[in-house]
Amino acid sequence: MKIGFHTDAFNSAYWSFEKCLEWARDHDVHYIECGVIDGVSWIHGLGYQPHVALYEDPVLLRRKMSAYGVQFSQIDAAYPLSGKDGPLRGVPYVMKAIAWAHLVGSPCVDTTDGLKAPSDLTEEEAMDLMRRSYEQILEVAEAHGIIINIEPHGHFTTKPEFMERMLRFVDSPYLRMNMDTGNTFIAGQDPVEFLKRFIHKVSHVHIKDVSESLARATRGKETGIAISHCAVGDGVNAENIRRCLKILRDHGYDGVLSIECEGQGGPMLERSLAWVRRTLQELGIPEEK
Repeated sequence: MKIGFHTDAFNSAYWSFEKCLEWARDHDVHYIECGVIDGVSWIHGLGYQPHVALYEDPVLLRRKMSAYGVQFSQIDAAYPLSGKDGPLRGVPYVMKAIAWAHLVGSPCVDTTDGLKAPSDLTEEEAMDLMRRSYEQILEVAEAHGIIINIEPHGHFTTKPEFMERMLRFVDSPYLRMNMDTGNTFIAGQDPVEFLKRFIHKVSHVHIKDVSESLARATRGKETGIAISHCAVGDGVNAENIRRCLKILRDHGYDGVLSIECEGQGGPMLERSLAWVRRTLQELGIPEEK
């Protein structure tokens, strides 16, 4: 399996994307995931945000990343698609991200729903809205050969019965799932059982632990974690992550394990990376670089 990380780890440190590339190179990590910005943001423009704007030339960026020995495992275009503004804002954003991902060399684009159920739509209306959105998105994704992942992060996607329906919106090998060990846990699900149910659809994995205090305060009340302030291996979700890694190993998964946690400018992400590498060794899973 391959190891990567989401640049969200350095949101609080106000790092630029290039500084994240430097960190990856210095820690022998060759896969990276980041959010994409459709437009101009002053904080990003000043170099204080670790994400990438879609106005940046993807081929030139790919060359820069190659010089650091780093490539994208996925780009994050997860604007919620379950609300009324999903077709208006989310769909064009995802479509633009797909074409950009093709040129930058990212195999996957991440998508999701809203954290809460829409207040002005029934669940069935929201599901129908998303079905039509994903039909449009997959037409473009198939043309570019880009996998569209659905991440469990919101009201619908963290419920297995809804996720199963969503993964059948379009009969396409390009519609897959981004497993997230932290979001499924905080939503009150069993990450191990969730992974077992959808293992045949998984193409990318977020490795995320949960602190005991956060679990005690919000488990079953929230559907996702903005950023986990807990190093992987230090929280109450560590054993679930280990069991998920065993399932992935036995299924033959050879994709990316993207670490998601607060980096604290590096130290917490370093602890997470060390735990993931040590656990892979203990489970007899080679790290592919």
